[in-house]
Amino acid sequence: MEDNTAISFANVAAKYDGTSEILTDVSFNIGAGAFYFLSGVSGAGKTTLLRLIYQLHKPCRGQIKLFGQITNDMTRDEITKIRNKMAIVFQGYSLLSHLSVFDNVALPLRVRNVPEAKIKKLVTKVLDWVGLGKYADANPMSLAGGQQQRVSVARAIIVQPTILLADEPTGNLDDENASRLMELFIQMNKMFGTTIIMATHSKKIMETYKFPVIQVENHRVSFLGQKNANIATDTDSKKIWKGPKPQSYFAELSKQFDDIGNA
Repeated sequence: MEDNTAISFANVAAKYDGTSEILTDVSFNIGAGAFYFLSGVSGAGKTTLLRLIYQLHKPCRGQIKLFGQITNDMTRDEITKIRNKMAIVFQGYSLLSHLSVFDNVALPLRVRNVPEAKIKKLVTKVLDWVGLGKYADANPMSLAGGQQQRVSVARAIIVQPTILLADEPTGNLDDENASRLMELFIQMNKMFGTTIIMATHSKKIMETYKFPVIQVENHRVSFLGQKNANIATDTDSKKIWKGPKPQSYFAELSKQFDDIGNA
């Protein structure tokens, strides 16, 4: 029987040097293609949980599996290989000030040695969708916080990740752009089967989009809401955003990724 688990934690605990445990005895399985919100007060451990999944932090005990592989004793090369299947949107954007907006978004494709002609197509399309096409040549540090966040999101989704982790991606966005990003994430989940964990403080977003919630509280996690977290429905993807729908964008983007894979 094929294991459809994307992320598995077994009795995981985490702490930083000189601190008590931030997360204690965390155990869960998240199936491929699931969409979860990640909720909890500031300092509860949401970012630490995302860092554990992305292999930026090692647990002090317990076991983490990604795509069925135990990560605890992986080499640096093995971690790099598994990270190539994931993308993360950091709360602090983590953009490179010496690169243009275009080059920030293109960076993960260049690391993967994608041909420049295909990079130009993909980056141009993604920047247009997040509403930043005219800022391609700009320095990201010259943009407002919400715009920088959209650059960070564009850089994350450009690689069509199998797992997408997002740390407060709508925190600096107005309602229209927040719902636009939600539409983008939902279509990724629906059309690519991307497993998404999105940290948010927004009750409005969680009430509008009825995805289940991973609640981080008192060093532990619990799961709230519907049991079936797999692939978003058409109804989920039409909640707020009234602009053009991205189905054709994703169909074309998916074809270009297929072309890259066959190159």
